[in-house]
Amino acid sequence: MTRSDAVLSPACSPATSDGIEDPRPVVTATRRITHRADGIAAADRMVPEETPIALSYGGTTHAVMMASPADFEDFALGFSITEGIVAAADEIESVEVQDLGAGIDIQIRLRDSANRRFEARRRRLAGPVGCGLCGIESIEEAMRSVDEVDASQLRLTPDDVTRAVRLLSGLQPMHRQTGAVHAAGFYLPGKGVVMAREDVGRHNALDKLAGALSREGISGQGGAVVVTSRVSVEMVQKTAAIGAPFIIAVSAPTALAIRTAEAAGMTLIALVRGDDFDIFTHPDRVVTGGARHVA
Repeated sequence: MTRSDAVLSPACSPATSDGIEDPRPVVTATRRITHRADGIAAADRMVPEETPIALSYGGTTHAVMMASPADFEDFALGFSITEGIVAAADEIESVEVQDLGAGIDIQIRLRDSANRRFEARRRRLAGPVGCGLCGIESIEEAMRSVDEVDASQLRLTPDDVTRAVRLLSGLQPMHRQTGAVHAAGFYLPGKGVVMAREDVGRHNALDKLAGALSREGISGQGGAVVVTSRVSVEMVQKTAAIGAPFIIAVSAPTALAIRTAEAAGMTLIALVRGDDFDIFTHPDRVVTGGARHVA
């Protein structure tokens, strides 16, 4: 089968291509053979693009992610925040997006104080590579403690929970075209889902959301992160870095994610199906009546 043509998603329009003059398509039309009860036929289907995206600091690549080629600056900022490389957007001096053909290189320049911290962290993690891990420091990094979010006084009603998921489903143009990407959104009581990002990777979507919120100056304390994926420990860690006291998901959590959310004072809600959902941690934040109190 051959690729017939590519189309640009609104998320990757020239106005939001983050410095790339010729934005890459985020979805592509491809030919397929459909096998159905009533026969076999050739047809087109839209599929998402994914490309290697390098996140480089001071000219050195720190991580390479397979991601949707859109919202690069949000990705750079959000990844830097959720991975603890910077505490706030003003610790980043510049972001330059370079299309290398085989992939995208996002060059991130940190301000002096943040760069010194990051270089010290790099030296701490440097070491011989054994069976795929960079020594005990890398295990400790994966299991890093998360910011506590229990200071937030935000309360949500059951209607808030189900409405957040319902509203996010309407803000997924790539998913409507392909059925193959994740989304992360931010729900504010009384306002709805005020920001959403999509990506082939669930972590990437959440990083892009974190960057978008930071760029718009929206505090995580007053709302809930809503995701279309399962809840792994990394999703809880990144939500805590955003400062949100809620994570709401359509799929199930892992046991480690539950323990981490409990320790962070975060309310973890999952398996949202219509009006049904399960609360795994800190259920007192979900109220069935009375006034809601925002942080």
